[in-house]
Amino acid sequence: NKLDLSGQQLTKISDYVFKQTNLEELNVSNNRLTGAIQAEIRQLQNLKVLNASNNQMTGVPAEIGQLSKLETLDLSNNQLTGLPYELGNLKNLKTLNLSGNNYSTLDLNIITEKLPAGANIIK
Repeated sequence: NKLDLSGQQLTKISDYVFKQTNLEELNVSNNRLTGAIQAEIRQLQNLKVLNASNNQMTGVPAEIGQLSKLETLDLSNNQLTGLPYELGNLKNLKTLNLSGNNYSTLDLNIITEKLPAGANIIK
């Protein structure tokens, strides 16, 4: 199950999205998302791909660390300054794209140590 909400000028993710608990792919790229994705993202326990690239997000909710099936997390081209250490809990993560952000390298180093050895981290 996929949901593509890209390029719709969204400033936040609609609440109904978080009720679709069978979602495996969520694309909210190329919108105007600010702040951080709502904590309710944790309800999407089957999510394998989350693409939130090309927004104006300044943070990532710690709750993303609860998405145990997540394989691809694309947060590129946002305004992220801090990264929650909980990202290190993503035991199935294959690709993490953080390019085009002003995050702390120190944060990323701590997260990287906990991620699967083969994870591809795009800086």
